[in-house]
Amino acid sequence: MADSAFFCPLNHEALLAVRGADASKFLQGQVTCNLNYLDAQTSSLGARCTPKGRMLSSFRILGEGDGYLLAMASELLEAQLAELKKYAVFSKSTLSDESAAWVRYGLSGGDGALVSLGLDLPQAADTVVRHNGLLALRLSDGRAEIWAPADQAETLHKRLAAQLREAPLNDWLLGQVRAGIGQVFGATREQLIPQMINLQALGGVSFKKGCYTGQEIVARMQYLGKLKRRLYRLSLDTGPLPSIGAELFSPVHGSSVGEVVLAAHNGSGGELLAVLQEDAAQDGRIRLDSLEGPPLQVLSLPYELDGDREIQR
Repeated sequence: MADSAFFCPLNHEALLAVRGADASKFLQGQVTCNLNYLDAQTSSLGARCTPKGRMLSSFRILGEGDGYLLAMASELLEAQLAELKKYAVFSKSTLSDESAAWVRYGLSGGDGALVSLGLDLPQAADTVVRHNGLLALRLSDGRAEIWAPADQAETLHKRLAAQLREAPLNDWLLGQVRAGIGQVFGATREQLIPQMINLQALGGVSFKKGCYTGQEIVARMQYLGKLKRRLYRLSLDTGPLPSIGAELFSPVHGSSVGEVVLAAHNGSGGELLAVLQEDAAQDGRIRLDSLEGPPLQVLSLPYELDGDREIQR
């Protein structure tokens, strides 16, 4: 059923708002993406890192009103808000949790529903259109998101339900797995650098923007080519779905070689994204939870890593 057209409430994420005259300047020194590339018709993936380049959060960001909205895993928002407020104390910017002010839906195969709402969304990844307070944005795999003020939630839900099947969150996450879009959750906070989830291949890292927290480590990994662990897509035929952060094992090392980043049911089994050591992934003998655990099969991703192209951003 996940392959048919549907809409899904994105209630697993929260919205952090950064607003004010210095919002862009402040965020530019905090995040991996380049805010100079953002305008009213563009969104971006991005991350915020520790000085050692480990991701504290990953998000999708777009401009709204006098600032920006960042959609991230709900369990990350409180800590991110508290940390960012410390750095913003001398900046003309305000930070807040605007999750309750907005409603967000994911749409798969739902372009007709968008058009009926006055949102003629281009196919190009990261594009944004706006109409009557509604925002629609395109993802890299062709799916879309629609964001609306909370006072339009009931009306919007009825209009979407009249045209599309309402699906569980699992169906949306399965699409995310198949699109190869990694994400930071509470269990993987401060464990991964952006390239480990291929964020640079999806436009979420700029190597031309200048300094931001963690920039030196992220750039060094890109230019010196020392990254030995990156994102892979895998399938699981049997057993329960693994939790985020669950360890993967391989006889190549006889020990843990990676961890699960995201997982979803696909009807007969499961599919997942995991950060793996490259030699173990190439060997192919990957097991979940232990060397005797359920076997996993390495699948392809819908994009290729291209270092020369990535550093042009």
